[in-house]
Amino acid sequence: MTPFTENVIEIIRSIPAGKVMTYGQIAALAGSPRAARQVVRVLHSMSKKYKLPWHRVINSKGQIALSDDEFYHEQLFSLESEGIEFGLNGVIDLARYQYHPEEESGIGGE
Repeated sequence: MTPFTENVIEIIRSIPAGKVMTYGQIAALAGSPRAARQVVRVLHSMSKKYKLPWHRVINSKGQIALSDDEFYHEQLFSLESEGIEFGLNGVIDLARYQYHPEEESGIGGE
């Protein structure tokens, strides 16, 4: 497993209930800002094995990116059960719900 993949797994594991992170945000924190698609790959191939809270990862627009109806609704219901509210067109207010671990731990801080 590459260091990037290990970092992605640890970052996703750290997302608390009731919060979300974006694919690009995770990629940047894991050390490769342009690797959002690799985050998708990690989620797809390793969520079950590592028991990742995959439902807490969304796109940069604050939306669920899954196109499969069953998984879309599973993610929607999982997020709603954690108290996340969806606005118009299924958009999550990132200012309210986005998790910023770097602010809490000083990782990648400015």
